[in-house]
This record gives sequence, structure tokens and C-alpha cells, in this order.
Amino acid sequence: MSVKAKKHLGQHFLTDESIAEQIADSLSSQGYQHVLEIGPGMGVLTKYLLKKDIKTHVIEIDSESVDYLKSHYLNLAERVYEEDFLKYDLQHIFKEEPFAIIGNFPYNISSQIVFKTLEMRDQIPEFSGMFQKEVAQRICSKEGSKVYGILSVLTQAFYNAEYLFTVPPSVFNPPPKVDSGVLRLTRKNHYNLSCDETLFFKVVKTAFQQRRKTLRNSLKTFNLSDNLKANVIFGKRPEQLSVDSFIELTQLIENDK
Repeated sequence: MSVKAKKHLGQHFLTDESIAEQIADSLSSQGYQHVLEIGPGMGVLTKYLLKKDIKTHVIEIDSESVDYLKSHYLNLAERVYEEDFLKYDLQHIFKEEPFAIIGNFPYNISSQIVFKTLEMRDQIPEFSGMFQKEVAQRICSKEGSKVYGILSVLTQAFYNAEYLFTVPPSVFNPPPKVDSGVLRLTRKNHYNLSCDETLFFKVVKTAFQQRRKTLRNSLKTFNLSDNLKANVIFGKRPEQLSVDSFIELTQLIENDK
């Protein structure tokens, strides 16, 4: 029995065992006892997670894959959840306990997976997985890069992001049309920002919606005072600002009474 990849679910099953093992080994297993794999398919990565001294849970929206996993990994059967990761309340599984996230993520929801991780950052100290290469590079890119953007800044505000290695299309069934990239996110020791975090998200998203404009123009909706807009930082474009500079920018807006 095998599972046929479904195009509408963005499934591309990894067939290279050594790459699966490398992804599993990218987790440090420090500071948590649980790991959640998203979209395990037929379990090529799962089998290496199960060898580790950590409790593996998997969440899979495809009922055919769920049946396969439950019949082939009997020791995992009670921790296979047939749910949509983006919609499911993970407190049903983990309560308040910390857990890591790992997976060969469907490209069409990979950014949304990162955003949900950021929402749950208090519980997720580590994250490792495979994305479309361009998305993985964007998440890890620094200021000054053409691909530096919302995902880069918001992720790196709370996590250290490392691009680990590139994976060619040939090791998937069916092969995707693009290269893939594996990254690791490790939560920062001090990940509470020294500014209003809700405002920080809003500032970053608004700034990059018009990335070619200076902040003075792109942040007009914040009704900033003329005195504040005279600050040199407002003459810059968003891709010129580091994460720390965006925190500083948020503090300035917060204090603009």
C-alpha cells in the first residue's frame, strides 16, 4: 500500500532517506519533550523522529496518509491527528507544554505555517523544515537583500534563522518544479520585544506593502507628527532597516504623542 500524492494538497513526497534523516537531525531537542510533524505523508521523516528520545506527534489533513501512518507505525497511531494544522487548536494536544515543529511543508501554506508558529512562539522554541527554496531564503535574509520582507523581519524578531541546505526536485515524488530549502529557527533567549508587539507587526506589514517608498510615505496612515517624520529613519525604505531598527521605529511611533 502506498499513498498517491494529491495536487490540491500540494503533496510532494520526499523519497531520499538521507535527506529525511538530515532534517530530523536538525532539531537539537533542547528545552522540549514533544515534536509535531506537519504533513508527514507516508512517514519518511517520521521514522527518523521516532528513533529520537522525544515524543513525536503528527498532524495530517489527508485521510489516506492518516490510514497509512496508523497501519505502518503502530507505536504512533494514538498521536496521529487528522486535522488541518492552520485551523486546529494545538492546545488540545500540548496544553501549555513546549514543542518543536518540523516537516516537509506544502509550499502553498508554508508562509501561513510560519505565521501560526509566530503566534505560538511562547510554546515553540525550535522549528525546522523544508520550504520552496526562495521562501526559505526570504525567511533567513538580512536587510539590504531584495527578498528581505515581512516574513524575514517578523520571524527574525523572535527567532534566529539559519538556512541549512538546498534539496533538488529529483528526490521527490512527484518532483516539484523548483528547488527546496531546509531551514532551522531557534527561538531567541530574549524574544519579548522592547516595544508594543501588536504595533510592531502592523508597522512592518504596512511598511513593506509599499516597499519602494520611503517610510515617511508608506506609513502615512499612522498620522505621524511632522517632528517625528523629520527623523532620518523615515527617509529610508523598509528593506534598509534591520529588525532592531524596526523595533526602534515602532518605539518612535509609540511615543509620538
